[in-house]
Amino acid sequence: MVEDVRIDILVIGAGLAGLRALHTFRAQGFGVQVLEASDEIGGVWNFNRYPGARCDVESFDYSYRFSEELEQEWRWSERYAKQPEILRYINHVADRFDLRRDVSLNTRVRSAVLDPATSRWRIEAEDGRAWSAQRFVMAVGQLSMPKATTYPGQDTFAGQVLYSARWPREPVALEGKRVAIIGTGSSGVQMTPIIAAQAEHLTVFQRTANYSIPAANAPVSDAEDAAVKANYRARREAARNSPSGLGFAPDPRSAAEVDPDERERAFEAAWNRLGFGFALTFKDILLNQAANDIASAFVQRKIGEQIEDPVLREKLVPQGFPFGTRRPSVDGGYFATFNRPNVSLVDISETPIERFTPTGLRTTAGDLPFDVVIYATGFDVFTGSILKIDIVGRDGQTLGDAWAGGPASYLGIGVHGFPNLFFVGGPGSPSLLSNVILSSEEQIDWLAALFDSARQQGVEEIEATEAAQSDWVDHVNARAHETLYMKTPSYYVGAEMPGKPRVFMPYSGGVRGYRRILEKAAAQGYDGFDLRGGEAIRAAS
Repeated sequence: MVEDVRIDILVIGAGLAGLRALHTFRAQGFGVQVLEASDEIGGVWNFNRYPGARCDVESFDYSYRFSEELEQEWRWSERYAKQPEILRYINHVADRFDLRRDVSLNTRVRSAVLDPATSRWRIEAEDGRAWSAQRFVMAVGQLSMPKATTYPGQDTFAGQVLYSARWPREPVALEGKRVAIIGTGSSGVQMTPIIAAQAEHLTVFQRTANYSIPAANAPVSDAEDAAVKANYRARREAARNSPSGLGFAPDPRSAAEVDPDERERAFEAAWNRLGFGFALTFKDILLNQAANDIASAFVQRKIGEQIEDPVLREKLVPQGFPFGTRRPSVDGGYFATFNRPNVSLVDISETPIERFTPTGLRTTAGDLPFDVVIYATGFDVFTGSILKIDIVGRDGQTLGDAWAGGPASYLGIGVHGFPNLFFVGGPGSPSLLSNVILSSEEQIDWLAALFDSARQQGVEEIEATEAAQSDWVDHVNARAHETLYMKTPSYYVGAEMPGKPRVFMPYSGGVRGYRRILEKAAAQGYDGFDLRGGEAIRAAS
């Protein structure tokens, strides 16, 4: 029998967060092992290779801040980098900092079980290999568990079925083909203009019209690159001290109180530059219904102006929910694509898809022929990638059972009953309401300081207290109810999956506010965590 490999810290996931965790923990002298299910690093940017895949945060900000040398040497080509460029960046970082030697690829984790006698975690892969770790960190991402969407009869379809979140690495020939895209979230919005230019005919199946803001993408000039790099520290600090991690603060006035002409100019400038940051043009767009109505009307008007056909315009302009309460997409000509003669829209709220046929899809209105059907139907967000692993904590309780009523954590980092288990970007943290890479780096640096202090004090077990977890869940919910997010069924509240608990998943208190909470907890000896097995950190702080 092969003995378990003993390690200080085991990290699951070799995406941007997992690789940052590896670099940071290893620099402190910890033994670190990263397990990755794929045969390549990169996380979401390894899997999402669909045409048009692109980040919706500016490249200069969607990058690591831990190395000034890295910042200076890497040259972004566009304001919003495409998937291949981001993946090249991730691979460059892995090579530059010699990260690959501590990453085990093709290693899909099956289970993680706490040993109550030692407070160590036994993590077992599907191939039978196992590790014993003192600290267990999940950096599995929020958008890494695709929905297992299928329709009846799919196995009878003679054409090709593709998933945006598991796009083939080899080129997919779409020229001259009849293509269907099911879903109009970010993936569908991004790929639609690209595929429309290739396909003989493209049909987009939409359930809910969504807001989308122009990316205003452009090449990064040498002058812009030099200007950013000359002032990168200040840019990073501005991002860390902004609500969203995007580096700018909203106008402190209410959108409802500003002079209409001035407000129009502000909206126009934001429309042409800020991407989904448009929601922060004024401080209360996501807080006040009257302010949101004004912003929504502007966006609806701008979308409508791009669509020539009045019937299509009625279907494509979003209605019935506040702007920004579903994460807006950032697009490159999505709405104008429907002016093309080879593009059609099917509203599946009116004519639902019933099944596949050997030649295409059958809706309640009839059969439609296709050569390729693409699912762009999204993910089981926040918890799906965590709960697919059988995680067993104290007294044999599984994390799935502990979260049966919705995810509960302290700071989005630790869970009571599961000592020495930690999340990066977990539910209860800013995650998808922020620049994710910035928020991940904040949490990783905070965890690194916690682990180092625990090592110095001989602390073996770190566990969120029941009281702290309960208070944090209440705080997350209270902040969410100060916003308009609760008015809309979205993945923020678990509405993307049938049967999923309807609770607000991320933390809406902002990047700056969250960081201050982390700093306060650390200054108070990591208040909210029980620290056992040695001199308590609080006594030394």
